[in-house]
Amino acid sequence: MTRDEYVRQVRRLLEEGQRLQSRPSLAALRTWIAVSDELLRSAWGSMDRYHLAWLMVGRPGDAVRGRAMTAPEEAAYVREVAAAKSAALRTSLQAVEVDGMPFLGEDAETRA
Repeated sequence: MTRDEYVRQVRRLLEEGQRLQSRPSLAALRTWIAVSDELLRSAWGSMDRYHLAWLMVGRPGDAVRGRAMTAPEEAAYVREVAAAKSAALRTSLQAVEVDGMPFLGEDAETRA
């Protein structure tokens, strides 16, 4: 993957994250999380449990347990998770685009 491809894919995911925050959908969130997790994994490698716990992405503290969420609760959950994951994506984008960090998934020929 080239640096430009990575930046383009992250920007697309950030746009989708904004859409999820304005029009929440739990099914769309699940797909978006899976796609963004795969992109981040290909760029930076797998995260261990320590990093995942630190990020707390997808685990809001006030999540409903033991019953189905109401529509307003589900919308709030989707917004919260999309905002948290978007923050992680923005950090990754800055590392590559602004800070020029090499990343695991980068094609060796594309590094300048």
